[in-house]
Amino acid sequence: MARAATGLGVRDLAKLAGVSPDTVARLERGEELRPRTVLNIRAALEAAGVEFVEENGGGAGVRLRK
Repeated sequence: MARAATGLGVRDLAKLAGVSPDTVARLERGEELRPRTVLNIRAALEAAGVEFVEENGGGAGVRLRK
């Protein structure tokens, strides 16, 4: 959802995060990745305008920064 909201393709996000497109696909399928890899992808999404919303009673989520 976060990647799609930014308009980034799998290859675009992979390049920004310094990972392979297969790694992005694995994350999106819910497969386990190394914590550092997840942090790199998260940082790339945040740089693209995504805000991660922590658990607040309605569940964790994402939104685009204004």
